[in-house]
Amino acid sequence: MRRARPGALPRGTGSRALTSVGAGADFVGTPTDESLEQVPVVTEEELTRSKLWHITLSVSGGETPLKEVRRGLEQLAHDHPFLLTSRYANDHAEIRYWEEARDLHDAAAVALRLWGEHRSSAKLPPWEIVGLEVIDRETYHLRIAEGYGPPPAAPVGVHPY
Repeated sequence: MRRARPGALPRGTGSRALTSVGAGADFVGTPTDESLEQVPVVTEEELTRSKLWHITLSVSGGETPLKEVRRGLEQLAHDHPFLLTSRYANDHAEIRYWEEARDLHDAAAVALRLWGEHRSSAKLPPWEIVGLEVIDRETYHLRIAEGYGPPPAAPVGVHPY
């Protein structure tokens, strides 16, 4: 069974070409034939630039003292500088931030790892992810302009519900 994203080409079938690196002016050896040098081929996928994605991550679990939840979310905001805002209660929280990624798949993968990777360093509650929304920047701004969707994260920081 092949493991890859749908639509991805199998390894070795892309249009990439191998290139050689020049040895430099001080190299003592056999001169190379310049006509054999290859020009690197850059695929369209490599030219794809990253974009900003608005992430809303919802977590939930057993009750934890509010003071501990707040401290953990504040530490997460310190560790993850793009965190916009967090709302919390003693059994759930919502984290909103911007993520830079090549596509939705990459942004979602990073978002799904955020809570687990920072659980011990930020001393976050042992909650699990119960919701994830990933939208591109244009969609986020369109929602705000039309008056629906989550309100802008105006009060940046960690706040109780």
